[in-house]
Amino acid sequence: MAVSYMTEEGYNKILAEINYLEAVKRPEISAQIAEARDKGDLSENAEYDAAKDAQGIMEAKLAQLKGLLSNARLIDESKISTDAVQILNRVKIKNIKNNAVMTYMLVSDSEANLKEGKIAVSAPIAQGLMGKKVGDVVNITVPSGVMSLEIIEISI
Repeated sequence: MAVSYMTEEGYNKILAEINYLEAVKRPEISAQIAEARDKGDLSENAEYDAAKDAQGIMEAKLAQLKGLLSNARLIDESKISTDAVQILNRVKIKNIKNNAVMTYMLVSDSEANLKEGKIAVSAPIAQGLMGKKVGDVVNITVPSGVMSLEIIEISI
């Protein structure tokens, strides 16, 4: 698994999810399995099968999250500059074609959330912005064609 860079906030969010799965979900699913087992014949017990499936899915998610944390490298937020676009910067950009202004924060893949305006540094738009400065115009190839974006502001 590749190294994944993340903020302390992102790391703590994943840690909290792991703790929830281990402390709450795992015992819940174990109780469901025990309850279904107590109802008798397991060969035709849909509740038992569903609980075992849920257990498998939850354990896989737990393993994935633990793997993510084991390869995590925390980003020292005090060393982030705004001279050029880099991870954890907020970038205000203007679409040259329609003058739409958007602000995105560049984050690790595991922290990306478009609803919160956080895009992964591996995304095409983020890749096109990396290393650029205020005033630069970048042309980024996206599925719908080529976007021309002007960098208006870089902040933290």
